[in-house]
Amino acid sequence: MSTAAASSRPRCEVTMNVLKEYGSDPEAAIAKAAALHSNWNRWGHDDALGTVNFLDDGLRARAGALVRTGISFSLALPLDENGPQNGWKRRVNPVHTMMSTGQDTAAQMGTPHGLTAADDAVYMPLQCGTQWDGLGHVFDHGIGWNGRRGAETVTSEGDAVTGIENLAAPLVGRGVLLDVGRALGGENGELDDGHPITTEDLRATVERQGPTSEVRRGDIVLVRTGQLARVRRALARGEGWGTYAGGPAPGLSFGTVGWLHGTEIAAIATDTWGFEVRPNEFPGSFQPLHQVVLPHVGLLVGEMWDLDALAEHCADDGVYEFLLAAQPLPFTGAVGSPVNPIAVK
Repeated sequence: MSTAAASSRPRCEVTMNVLKEYGSDPEAAIAKAAALHSNWNRWGHDDALGTVNFLDDGLRARAGALVRTGISFSLALPLDENGPQNGWKRRVNPVHTMMSTGQDTAAQMGTPHGLTAADDAVYMPLQCGTQWDGLGHVFDHGIGWNGRRGAETVTSEGDAVTGIENLAAPLVGRGVLLDVGRALGGENGELDDGHPITTEDLRATVERQGPTSEVRRGDIVLVRTGQLARVRRALARGEGWGTYAGGPAPGLSFGTVGWLHGTEIAAIATDTWGFEVRPNEFPGSFQPLHQVVLPHVGLLVGEMWDLDALAEHCADDGVYEFLLAAQPLPFTGAVGSPVNPIAVK
């Protein structure tokens, strides 16, 4: 399919194709997709990594050879009180508190020979900014990754099996940017809110960008929609984050579940709050693609990644692959984590 054809496909056509393939009942569609694309027991009953198993030592070693210039990009949003959260599900922006400052004296601190120090603390939901959804984050009818009962594995004590700490080391490898916004979004390089990104859109983006954006087994795939760039302009005008956290957004169509499973990628991240298109394609549904890819495919999902500066550089030099280090913070038993992903070209 040509780039022009992919970019002109209306939402209603994509939605109709999804409903034709999976039916209009989201619960039945989720069950069908889960049965077709499950990775349960692929890596053994006790597995805690899911698709990150595809990212092995050999792939990490080869990813190191992608560094050519040493130019690095942080793909994280700032963590401060001006972040995107609006309180949904008690998700608030980080609260940063100074416990001691440069205004304190040695006499106040009880320290010798004039020594003073500044210390601080942060309260924050672990998924309030640039983050990973861990494998214990979403359940399908109470069942989590690898067929485990969520009520038994993720309790008030945390995730006893797939806690995010298990991913603190392996998430270094080949990153590949699919700048769908720039490929299909017209002159402004941004997809409209509500635009469902299809498998055809992803393939058309790879075709347009060239061989360095070929998606391979074990890759960490980054999908830029351009929504964050649009929100950033609103912020510059003093209009705030609007509905970025939870409102309408471009994102992956439910119909991409076969591609997400079949490519054997290690993880995927987007520049949007919810990874999948919003409003979701099935009437009355909420995040149905999450309900398949996390508990059934075992696919790690990243959200609210800032891909704009990296995308600009990739467009300039025509190279869309890079070394990517994107380890979560090792909070024991956590079902998600903030992350400061670093892409090195």
